[in-house]
Amino acid sequence: MAQSPGIVIVGANLAGGRAVEELRKQGFDGPITMIGDEPQRPYERPPLSKEFLRGEQPLEKAFLRPAEWYSENDIEMLLGVRADRIDLAGRAVELHDGRTVPFEKLLLVTGGRPRTLAAPGADLEGIHTFRTYEDAKALSEQLKPGARVVVVGAGFIGSEIAASARTLGCEVTLFEAEAVPLVRALGEQVGKIHGEIHRENGVDLRTGIKVEGFEGDSHVRRALTSEGAFDADVVIVGVGIAPNVELAQEAGIAVSNGIDVDELCRTSAPGVFAAGDVARHPNPYCREPIRVEHWQNAQNQGAAAARAMLDKGEPFAEVPWFWSDQYDLNLQMAGHPLHWDELVFRGDVDARKFSVFYLDDGRLVAAVGFNRAKDVRGARALIEAGITPAPSVLSDESTDLRALAKQQKQT
Repeated sequence: MAQSPGIVIVGANLAGGRAVEELRKQGFDGPITMIGDEPQRPYERPPLSKEFLRGEQPLEKAFLRPAEWYSENDIEMLLGVRADRIDLAGRAVELHDGRTVPFEKLLLVTGGRPRTLAAPGADLEGIHTFRTYEDAKALSEQLKPGARVVVVGAGFIGSEIAASARTLGCEVTLFEAEAVPLVRALGEQVGKIHGEIHRENGVDLRTGIKVEGFEGDSHVRRALTSEGAFDADVVIVGVGIAPNVELAQEAGIAVSNGIDVDELCRTSAPGVFAAGDVARHPNPYCREPIRVEHWQNAQNQGAAAARAMLDKGEPFAEVPWFWSDQYDLNLQMAGHPLHWDELVFRGDVDARKFSVFYLDDGRLVAAVGFNRAKDVRGARALIEAGITPAPSVLSDESTDLRALAKQQKQT
């Protein structure tokens, strides 16, 4: 009897890596093929902008599994090759090198790519985007003490790179087009505090400024902005990522801000699933579909998609959570605050040890903690339980939020 075409995973990243692990864990013994355009096997990205960039951790520690694990578990790895087309009628993925890979079921974990600036001089040497190991390696070689570093975009990736560069002794100028850093994620009041932390650590943070281009010889020497020119030895453009939806879109699979999936990670095409950074999925805690670009979502949704492909799935429903380490700051957030109308503070803002709870029409929708991980864990439990304590209870540091959530669930 001919062997089934099996399962094909496009994307050799965290979501894809956790998916293949879960497939084997659940007892699937059919063929699995993983396709990745990077030459590396699946690895975790968070260390790239922090420990790896600062030379504190080798890439080896970021790999999900040793190389031999994939061969021992009969995972066919097609790395360093791009998937060009999905043939839904023929049930196959066409690769850039001309090969065709048949599938019975297909998982798309195509992730995203860094957005670039359409500005004069943006192609000069020394201007970097940041997403992959190769990006991090190339940048790390230029972050020397005293180097004049310009970071465009004060989102989480730009902020982490700015912090790492300062830690390495670089002179850092951080540009943000909005009036306040991270205003869309954290809001104006909390984003302003985040900006103050960068300034306290020696970053020249300039907000409300548009970077209009770059000048240099073959290498970048200046960043041109709405407030004049700034000298630069190296530039990092961190203005977000664009989800890699083209493969799905060209196959006629429903796409909006990402590949649209249901609660079981199923796309609009039968037998085709999606997960991770590229998937726009329904979330009961947000009450509308979201696309999340964080480690927790990629890891857990990849595994959830694998179970769904084996008809063992349950609705994927998690309170989003992420963290960011900058200087001596550990910032964590639970929830995905799309809308809010009230903030409740707890702790010591001046000491940079506090948390903020986001309420929307009286409902707790998110919490962010600055060196207050315990508060964020508690808030996450409250959101999961659908519980919103009174603001006076949230702000009271003597309140054990996790115990409160557990107690309320039991009553």
